[in-house]
Parts: sequence; structure tokens; C-alpha cells
Amino acid sequence: NYGNIIHLCERDCSIQRRHQKIIEIAPCPSISENLRKIMGVTAVAAAKAVGYSNVGTIEFLLDDYNNFYFMEMNTRIQVEHGITEEITGHDLVVRQIRIAAGEILEIEQSDIKPRGYAIEARITAENVWENFIPAPGTIEGYYPALGPSVRVDSHVYKDYTIPPFYDSLIAKLIVKATDYDLAVNKLERALEEFTIEGVRTIIPFLLTISKSKEFRRGFFDTSYVEKNLKTILENTYDDMNKEPNDDLEEVIVEAIKRYKKKR
Repeated sequence: NYGNIIHLCERDCSIQRRHQKIIEIAPCPSISENLRKIMGVTAVAAAKAVGYSNVGTIEFLLDDYNNFYFMEMNTRIQVEHGITEEITGHDLVVRQIRIAAGEILEIEQSDIKPRGYAIEARITAENVWENFIPAPGTIEGYYPALGPSVRVDSHVYKDYTIPPFYDSLIAKLIVKATDYDLAVNKLERALEEFTIEGVRTIIPFLLTISKSKEFRRGFFDTSYVEKNLKTILENTYDDMNKEPNDDLEEVIVEAIKRYKKKR
């Protein structure tokens, strides 16, 4: 603003289904520091060239040879802005409002020191076995993941009815850790804990991806889901047919039986 333009590092949005993002990572786990700097400088130059003011996202495509190509600029807050907030410590929504109100952007590029890794999983109500069609309905139970560095942005609750008229996104699960491996571990644990009853969700599908070797190593591109869809589905449980507490109930019943025998 007022001529001061900075970048807040990059996000990797390669994990997609039907060309729509479902998992985002900040920063990208598979690029070098040199490429990261070049991308940042290029993004700032593009924003300056058009005299842009306020929060925006410039999207690039990266090829196998680390060449990147301009796609578009989204002149708004993105769904996945939360992971940028987590690694930079800056609230982008508040910053956007202040800039729109005419305040000066007092932050310099040298002030931006990203820490750790953050991953967002988009929780949608959809049937992954039927080409990801929306699955509206009434939520009978809502138990979001909890814990340190686990963030859930959502508007839903128990007995909330998901309408059929809008996007199927119902929550955003965000985790943060000091390195990528720990962030993936935390994502897996949070997805295992996150339970929504009454409607089908993409949670089991995302959980399967989080456990894959390719995702854990950072070896994936925008075609990952499409190429591996059959394998992912084969390893994904149906959250409408599997009760999350079945195993726990069996353990409790067995423990009671053994206790009675000892008496």
C-alpha cells in the first residue's frame, strides 16, 4: 500500500480433485530457497506493475524443471489464507480491512520470517465414491479436532442442515508444526479425530492421502489424485457405514467380560 508491496511466501496447492484444491501447504515442501526467493520477487514485481493495492494471490504453475509460469492473480482473500497466517503470524483479514481503510502498510519484506509448516485440509460434505458429488443433509454429530497448533475454521454445528445450493465446503482444518514431517503427522492425527456424523464427508479420503508415501515425501503434482484415485478409494473407509467408536465399544465389552470372569 502507498507503494509498499511485500510477499508472504508461497503455498503449494497441488492436491486437487476435479481441479479444485483440497489440501494446501505453506511453504511448499519441494522447492529450493533460491526458487522461493525468485518467485517472491516476481510476484512483487507483478503487483507493482499494475499498481495493485491490498491483499492478493498470484498463482504460478511449476514444471519438472523448476520453471514457473504465471496463471492469474486473485484479487481477494483466498480460502487457504489461514496457512499463510500461521507461518507468518499476520492476520490477513485484519490487514486487508486496515489497508482498505487507508492505513499505511508498515511491514517491510525483512519483517516477514516464516516459521515452520502449516497444512490445510478442506472438509467438504461430498460422496467421494460418486465422483465427489455434494452430500447435503443434517449433521447429527460434530466433533472437530482439538489440540495445540490445530485450528478449525467452520460455521457448522450439531443439527446444522447443509443446504444443496452452495459450495460443499463446511470446515477448514489447519495444523502447524516446526517441520513438514511433523505437520503431516499432526494432520493425520487431526483427521483421525475429526468426526462428522449424519452426512458423508471427504475426511476419510483426505486421511488416506495424508498417510501416502508420496504426500509424506512431498512428491506430488496436480494430477496426483486423478492418477491414484482407485488406490486412494480402495484404502478409504466409508464414514457413513463405519461407526468411529465401534472398536472402542468392542474393547469395553471385552474388558467387562474379562472382569466378570475374574470375579
